[in-house]
Amino acid sequence: MRLVVVSAGLSVPSSTRLLADRLAAATVGRAEAGSAAEVEVRVVELRDLAVDIAHHLTSGFPGRKLADALGAVAGADGLIVVTPVFSASYSGLFKSFFDVLDQDALAGKPVLIAATGGSARHSLVLDHALRPLFAYLRAVVVPTAVYAASEDWGAEGLPERIERAAGELAALMAGLTGVVGPSGASGAVVPRSAQPVAGGFEVVPFAERLAAIAVPGGGAQAPAGR
Repeated sequence: MRLVVVSAGLSVPSSTRLLADRLAAATVGRAEAGSAAEVEVRVVELRDLAVDIAHHLTSGFPGRKLADALGAVAGADGLIVVTPVFSASYSGLFKSFFDVLDQDALAGKPVLIAATGGSARHSLVLDHALRPLFAYLRAVVVPTAVYAASEDWGAEGLPERIERAAGELAALMAGLTGVVGPSGASGAVVPRSAQPVAGGFEVVPFAERLAAIAVPGGGAQAPAGR
């Protein structure tokens, strides 16, 4: 499996890159624990592509390094994206990178969104800015998003959020309809509705799951209540 991490941090060292690395490590651990597949990780540092992104916006042609990064994102089985918060939203560099990405590149792709900032008051950027952006790009955004304020580093709560989000991304990458089990020694991904088979769980393709709930004539079956 191919996991691509997009980090929009600008400084060196960067708290944005630190969060990206921790999310990637947790995702690899969950994915490799839940399957025999090895996870290949590629990190895209947007600070190194800033000039190429600007040239692409004005000329319409990506440079070699930018084209390689865009291809890696498009070919990933899962994506982790992390941005610092600027003016209560994602950074301009972060947005510009996804502006030059092909509009169909993220369709159906599992994405874990995360952000860093100086204050916990900016945590709503995840739901007010990042989640709508990737919904527009038709990505499958994992339920748990991760925000790290300055005071979160070394405090309780952040490691648990990282593990929960990583487990959700790993489950989607593996093609499982699953959730992360209770925090414990193994912290394995626990499938919600897959039928057990010898040596593990049956992987049910998303298309088959969707077809099972489809209503003849179009549309999907409405839930019984709120």
